[in-house]
Amino acid sequence: MPSLGRLHLITDTRPGRDPLGVLRAALPVARAELVVQVRVEDDATDREAYELARQVVALCRPYGATCLVNDRLHVALAVDAAGGHVGADDLPVRAARQVLGATAVLGATAREPVAAAEAVAAGASYLGVGPCHATTTKAGLPEPIGPAGVRAVAGAVDVPVIAIGGVTAASVPALRAAGAYGVAVVGAISASPDPARTTADLIEALTC
Repeated sequence: MPSLGRLHLITDTRPGRDPLGVLRAALPVARAELVVQVRVEDDATDREAYELARQVVALCRPYGATCLVNDRLHVALAVDAAGGHVGADDLPVRAARQVLGATAVLGATAREPVAAAEAVAAGASYLGVGPCHATTTKAGLPEPIGPAGVRAVAGAVDVPVIAIGGVTAASVPALRAAGAYGVAVVGAISASPDPARTTADLIEALTC
């Protein structure tokens, strides 16, 4: 598995967003510390997901950044992404590992220690843990687990824990202190008036 960056940027494909423009601003700042998770809306076609992922892979390559594809693992394979990420309602982790192969990066979502340990045993390379704080980016999420919830998961596994959900540069130190290896963001960068500056602030907070 390639080394994993600490800042995960999930593409925001909601109406009015510019995921590729945001990525172009973030990449020169974060470089190899950036992991881009290509996530599309549920009603997006596979062709739309493929076209976005193909462009993301091409943009990431010169910077040594990692591209993963959320949920649609066949798209990850089609664009030669580094791997994928599966949520609670996607393929089981063990099945996802079979699809992607032994050397791919495979992320899984977890919010408590037992499920986290099971995901790692099934083949997860890292865990996305949250939501840590309240967020409006995605509907239907459970209650936030806070830094204490991150600490509980991080103490139960030996893979990188990526905290997600309402993360800002100001909240990074507490999450890192709780054991998070890195953080994942959507709106913090995609809704920022200065995505490059916000990316720099997040990277500084993660590497202090």
